[in-house]
Amino acid sequence: MAAATELLALAHPLAMQGRLDDAVALLRRAVEADPRLTPAHCNLGLLLAALGQVQQACASYRRAVEIEPGRADLHHALANALLRGGLLGDAIDSFRQAARAKPDDAAYGSDVVFHLHFHPAYDARAILAEARGWERAHAGDYPTVQLDPDLSPERRLRVGYLSPNFRRHCQAFFMFPLLEHHDHSKFEIVCYSDVRRPDDWTERLLTLADRAELVTGTSDASLADRIARDRIDVLVDLTMHMAENRLQVFARRPAPLQVCWLAYPGTTGLSAMDYRITDPHLDPPERDDGAYAERALRLPDSFWCYHPMASEESVGPLPALAQGRIRFGSLNNVLKVNPDVIALWARVLRDVDGSAMTLLAPVGTARQETIRLFERHGVERGRVEFVEYQSRQAYLATYRSIDLCLDTFPYGGHTTSLDALWMGVPVVTLVGPTIVGRAGLSQAVNLGLTELVARSPDEYVAIAVGLSKDLPRLSELRAGLRARMERSPLMDGARFARNLETSYRSIWRRLCHDRELVRHRRGGK
Repeated sequence: MAAATELLALAHPLAMQGRLDDAVALLRRAVEADPRLTPAHCNLGLLLAALGQVQQACASYRRAVEIEPGRADLHHALANALLRGGLLGDAIDSFRQAARAKPDDAAYGSDVVFHLHFHPAYDARAILAEARGWERAHAGDYPTVQLDPDLSPERRLRVGYLSPNFRRHCQAFFMFPLLEHHDHSKFEIVCYSDVRRPDDWTERLLTLADRAELVTGTSDASLADRIARDRIDVLVDLTMHMAENRLQVFARRPAPLQVCWLAYPGTTGLSAMDYRITDPHLDPPERDDGAYAERALRLPDSFWCYHPMASEESVGPLPALAQGRIRFGSLNNVLKVNPDVIALWARVLRDVDGSAMTLLAPVGTARQETIRLFERHGVERGRVEFVEYQSRQAYLATYRSIDLCLDTFPYGGHTTSLDALWMGVPVVTLVGPTIVGRAGLSQAVNLGLTELVARSPDEYVAIAVGLSKDLPRLSELRAGLRARMERSPLMDGARFARNLETSYRSIWRRLCHDRELVRHRRGGK
């Protein structure tokens, strides 16, 4: 036993020095000496995943789970390793095991809700049911803490944004344009920053608000009381069921109006969340709104307003002109690349002679499984290439080697597609059955490029193949996409801010009217 624990202790400094292979060797010896030493299995799993040996990492975590099946953190670690390997279904099962092992921990339940959006087996109502279940387990019985508001419909409103991501995070690409263009004469903007590790973007974002409140480490109950005392009129959640969310603050209803936006289009499942921001392309007015807990608050143009935060990256000419072949690409998270997506991409590659494809995936199992599926559908492995997760500058530069992007489904590209378009690369998209699969449609409509939108798999293939054979059109799109974006609602920060503020004012007037009506009725009795 002592030998095993000593080996475990010796492995840690090696890992910290970046000597991962040496640390792995010591940990393997530790688990041989003591097969039931759970920390050794966990650390081994962590390092193996970092080395891209995801199958072996998952085996280590599974052994740890077998030893201590009641530990939620072990199931959670296994789930994250499975995600890294692109094994979404198995990962969801492990997230569920973590939630069952620690039913009072809301974060484990949120992991389940969030990841269902990526899996083609779950429709909007199944996701809503899971989110409603989360509410019953974690947010169903909190008392309201808000104070009586001043119900003057036209007064200056106090809007609060709560997020752990006021930092170098993809959400900043959308918060900068909004915060830079708010009308501070009509709206007082308060940012509640729950950032654990502030960076240079944190200060830049927070200085755009009238007031910034640092709330990291504040309990949900205390934060709700604080927001109520601040007399916030409209409280906006930017995280939903993503990591480090504060939905239990919203469950206490510290503000008279509560709205969710930006994390992803969808629902929180919370009865206390009044509205969700959307647009008429993500949620056409004629569509059934029963898949959401909140009322739809449709902006007239777009759910997104984007700033690339890297304008120095040039577009460059169409690569096919120099390479003599088309290169397709998708730099979406591997979570979005399921077998149905690969099968459809393979059809495109088979129909375009000599074409190749660039994908983003970590070294190891995810790449191996992707290649295996492409080969099953008749595409040789040499036609599929991979890039690792990169710095933003290197990531954007990768688009200079891609002629045409192919979107994922049922969860399409959101920020990733906007990045591609900014770099001059059109994105062929397939409209999905859930709201996260309609992002490509919304973005294409706002760009006036509905020619990129498919309503069926066959149409998706036809659009991609047709464009790949029309190099003059692809060159024209590449040369003009950035300017087209800059002229569109997708990058018009002032227009987006006015639209959002108009929506805030509209729901505030509605609240004032409804509460005044209730007051009169009570007085009449």
